Amino acid sequence: MGARRGRDHSPARGGVRTFRADLRYGLKGDPVIPKRLPTAAAALVPVGFAVGLAACTAIFPQVANHPVVKSSFFAAAAVLVVGSLLLGVTAARSNRVLTIQTEIKTPHWLQMCAQGSLMLFWGWHVAGVYQNLPLLLGQLLFAFGFDALLQWTRRDDYHIGFGPFPILLSINFFLWFRPDWYYWQFVIVALGFAAKGFIHWERDGRRRHIFNPSSFPLSVFSLALILTGTTSATFGLEIAQTLFNPPWIYVAIFLVTLPAQILFGVATMTIASVVTAYSWSLLYYGATGTFFFRDAYIPIAVFLGMHLLFTDPATSPRTEQGRVIYGVLYAVFTISLAAVLESTGAPTFYDKLLPIPILNLMVRRIDAWGEAPVFRRLEPARVLGTLGVATPRYATAGLWALIFGVMSLTGGVGDDHPGQYLPFWEQACRDGSDRACRTVVQMEGVYCARGSGWACNERGIVLASRLSDPASARGDFQQACSMGFSAGCENVVRLTSGTTSFERADPPFEDLPIVIRGSKGAVTEESPEALYALACERGWSSMCAGPPQSASLGPGGP
Repeated sequence: MGARRGRDHSPARGGVRTFRADLRYGLKGDPVIPKRLPTAAAALVPVGFAVGLAACTAIFPQVANHPVVKSSFFAAAAVLVVGSLLLGVTAARSNRVLTIQTEIKTPHWLQMCAQGSLMLFWGWHVAGVYQNLPLLLGQLLFAFGFDALLQWTRRDDYHIGFGPFPILLSINFFLWFRPDWYYWQFVIVALGFAAKGFIHWERDGRRRHIFNPSSFPLSVFSLALILTGTTSATFGLEIAQTLFNPPWIYVAIFLVTLPAQILFGVATMTIASVVTAYSWSLLYYGATGTFFFRDAYIPIAVFLGMHLLFTDPATSPRTEQGRVIYGVLYAVFTISLAAVLESTGAPTFYDKLLPIPILNLMVRRIDAWGEAPVFRRLEPARVLGTLGVATPRYATAGLWALIFGVMSLTGGVGDDHPGQYLPFWEQACRDGSDRACRTVVQMEGVYCARGSGWACNERGIVLASRLSDPASARGDFQQACSMGFSAGCENVVRLTSGTTSFERADPPFEDLPIVIRGSKGAVTEESPEALYALACERGWSSMCAGPPQSASLGPGGP
């Protein structure tokens, strides 16, 4: 686009065409900044990014100190070098004129700012995020180099800008491979750019890429990880859990994405998906007394996906009514996949990653549906126009702000959802919900692994008395006993003798930081009074009277 706005300043054959920068278009323009390079130097641009990758292996301990990560960086650099050499040879033989130009697109830098600020906020509260930044830099260098090779393979000009940033940040908000498997991280990046470069169709009279370049590789790898049972090779589960750690994280996502919601008109998709998911969660709670997504009406990773993952304007419907349908379908697919994944025992955090390529393939059909008379009458711009609203885009963003505000005030989104605390699910289990009992077993299994003998014992009781799994219950009772929780020792004896009643006891003071923890991260309170007050606030009614004298004196007594 920028090339058409500027005047062509083409040099002699063998050089690089340049274009006059035109910044008059402001936020909606695509200014092109000229840059001259000899053709040979242009062909070697990817080598520069390869050198950067190699330098990372010497500069950053996160790369240098792990053999697989280090080898992965060198392998990625080698791909760029070999690709650059092949490109240079073929370009010279065919007398191609390779060009390079800097192209700044507002959607790219705006998404980069939004995602980057959110990444930094997340990292401020989760140390591992900042530790991953050097690895993210390596992915970024590879992405720029690989994108250059792909563009020059398809055409003579390479447009360099901020485009790789939102793709890379989106991927890293949902999936990292562990160090022993890190080479796959570069494959994810390559797959995303390859899909953008080569998988096209005719749409609105132009050749366009079909798939969102960040969601497509995430979906492909999610499916592969599920089918091979290798989720443990990634930090996917940890990412989904720790995204909730920062305070006010829903508000943070809302604020950083609001400019894009206004400028690019994607608020319609977000509203439709959020309202659909929230409505389903309310209906499910009303019907069952429990929460579909367990610790939130809309899990934070799903909420993030509804803002930063599926809302790519280039791969979503062009009509407003089509975007409403698109948002509703994304929520429906996510909910359905969450149920399917849970029923099969697969990790449910893949629910928001799998459906987007399917929806991308449906966008032309969805736009056709949107042209139907029933949907035309419901077109947001048409409805707002009848109400005298002259700027529907701002009105839609304002409507989204109103909806988000109401949901925040009523507990629809926020930090204190009751489903993240054990007492809610224990009560639901006692009321006869098998799903709640399975949730209790999962939560207490986590607490047991963190060192709570009380949780091991309670888990064993649920397994033995509600889920008919005495073998697993025996292991939990033995674990509780080995941790010094005497009720566990007694329950080993009772289980062996066939007794159906089991010994229970209150969690000891030292277990409280483990068992009263919610999904927001570790408990920071230390004094008995503060811990008991927090436990009472989170549903532990037996602790509302405050700590006993021995606990008030602290572990070990006077």
